[in-house]
Amino acid sequence: MATHQTDCVVIGAGPGGYVAAIKLAQLGVKTIVVERDRLGGTCLNYGCIPSKALIHAGKTVDNIREHAAEMGIKVSDPEVDMPQLIRWKDSVVKKLTGGIGQLFKANGVQETIYGDATFRSPREIEVKAADGTSHTIHAPNSIIATGGRPFELPNIPFDYQDIISSKEALELQELPRRTVVIGGGIIGLEIGTFLQKLGSKVTVVEMTDTLLPGIDPDLVAVVARKLKKRGVKVHLKSKAQSVSRNDDGSLKVTVETPEGALDLEADKVLVAVGWKPYTGGLGLENIGVVMERGFVKTDDALRTNVEGIRAIGDVAGGPLLAHKASKEGIIAAESIAGMPTAKDWRAMPAAVFCDPEIATVGLTVAQAKEAGYEVLSGKFPFTANGRALGSNEGEGYCQIVAEKGTGCVLGMHVVGPEASNLIAEGALGIEMGAVVEDLALTVHTHPTLPEAIMEAAEATLGHAIHAVSR
Repeated sequence: MATHQTDCVVIGAGPGGYVAAIKLAQLGVKTIVVERDRLGGTCLNYGCIPSKALIHAGKTVDNIREHAAEMGIKVSDPEVDMPQLIRWKDSVVKKLTGGIGQLFKANGVQETIYGDATFRSPREIEVKAADGTSHTIHAPNSIIATGGRPFELPNIPFDYQDIISSKEALELQELPRRTVVIGGGIIGLEIGTFLQKLGSKVTVVEMTDTLLPGIDPDLVAVVARKLKKRGVKVHLKSKAQSVSRNDDGSLKVTVETPEGALDLEADKVLVAVGWKPYTGGLGLENIGVVMERGFVKTDDALRTNVEGIRAIGDVAGGPLLAHKASKEGIIAAESIAGMPTAKDWRAMPAAVFCDPEIATVGLTVAQAKEAGYEVLSGKFPFTANGRALGSNEGEGYCQIVAEKGTGCVLGMHVVGPEASNLIAEGALGIEMGAVVEDLALTVHTHPTLPEAIMEAAEATLGHAIHAVSR
């Protein structure tokens, strides 16, 4: 058994853990990273990055099929080589995960140990490696950054071949002819949309009365219309009861809908009903770490109730976002280094990479009113944005939410092209305490999508130039 001594152990090398490790090293804190699988965690290897690469591929195919001819570009129907697509996706992932190792070395991260970590005491961690060897690490500080994993339905367990999670969906070597997606949330719609664009016939089953529960219904309505236009069937207020196998090897999904029982035929069933924190095998019960609804409870500096132990990212509670985990990793590292630091951001942006994209930051109109604000709000449609129309992406709008009187920006919400990129301006505006007039007075390059933000700000003030103010 190898024994190691360090200042801090980071358990998990996802977007929270690897950022924390780099920041710790930059601050002069000796750090050992423990990772059970691959550097980059779920996000880089099985989630954010590979899914966005495949979403881009789906969009490329869709543009050729749907818009090439009308632009005068004559091509035959594109053929998708799934094994080559997956190899390309893997090459993107490899570049990023390989970069993490280089960053560790360049910044002086002490060591990376691969294996499963268990707390034996608050300052002693045992790591069992895949090759059977064991390591004992002694450190006064630890950061738990173990992330989360897909929630499994007890009545429809994963077989990881035909009943799959998002991880297996991003590794498909053959495009399923028919795909049933159980769960109409973010992961279900992102993966379901790119599979449909590649050519799969997709059906979505969602228990609640809306797709993307928790997101402003006005934003969701734009996406729902586009899904219907694309031929994606959606069953709301419906519950998948069971999955059985037909004689030909295909799958039958029995669904309870408001109209009664329905059988859906499928080649693959993607279960995307949620995400839960991963704490298995850590031995947190051995050291008395307080949990809350399955998450590790922390304070504003990411400290748990046990001295020297912090938790960040999905395992420490929502919102379950990679960029939130990274920010928390920096804060936890600064706290360990003795710096005055805390979670103090005013708003946390989020994006859904469906079609069209949705991105939000800050308060919606309803949330602002509920919080007691007198609200000003304005929208600008992408049908009036030249760049959007020139890209065949005129659906959706940009909306600004502000406080009447002060003009302080309270929120920004976008459904449309490149929403995930546009939302950064809204996040900056809220963080810096900008007023709507700041956004309206800022000269935006023409012709670009960000002009929609300027125009939405003008609409909020009641004098939009390229749209009728209401």
